[in-house]
Amino acid sequence: MREIDRRSKHSRRVFIKGAAAAVPVAAVATSVGVSIDNAWAEETSALSPSTMKTLLKVARDIYPHDVLGDSYYITAIKPWDGKAAKDPAVKSLISDGIARLDQNARDRHKVPYVEVAWEADRVVLLKEIEQSAFFQKVRGDLVVSLYNQKEIWPRFGYEGSSAELGGYIDRGFADIDWLPKA
Repeated sequence: MREIDRRSKHSRRVFIKGAAAAVPVAAVATSVGVSIDNAWAEETSALSPSTMKTLLKVARDIYPHDVLGDSYYITAIKPWDGKAAKDPAVKSLISDGIARLDQNARDRHKVPYVEVAWEADRVVLLKEIEQSAFFQKVRGDLVVSLYNQKEIWPRFGYEGSSAELGGYIDRGFADIDWLPKA
């Protein structure tokens, strides 16, 4: 029979030394402005990190789902940086749209769009630009890039395509159990 040594291999001294080394690193990282949360936005080539952060907030406000983390929205908006790098018209559309949105937020709330605290206030700002080409482009692209992520389908109760399993006639068409029987 094998005997397991249940004693900890780490001492208090090792823990304190590690913690003491971590404190200066954390202090330097925060003073320089490095944040793990926003590291994804720093990897852009055509659009500025602030534009990408604003696009993330816009995406969350256009299609708000509390059950979805930011990672799904980031996946949905990241391709816009590549599109902006290839097409100056797309870059101009996005940059000008974000600039207009930020200016409207500053006029009304004295802060850029990202810093407007209440979602209801941000929605009012979005409604002001609802007919613009920028808003229509963002909304139209988001509906595809966000909801085509297979990882989020179970969160909405969608089981995915049924064509390869015989279609909905053979799979789920008559599964309605919440209607009274006729």
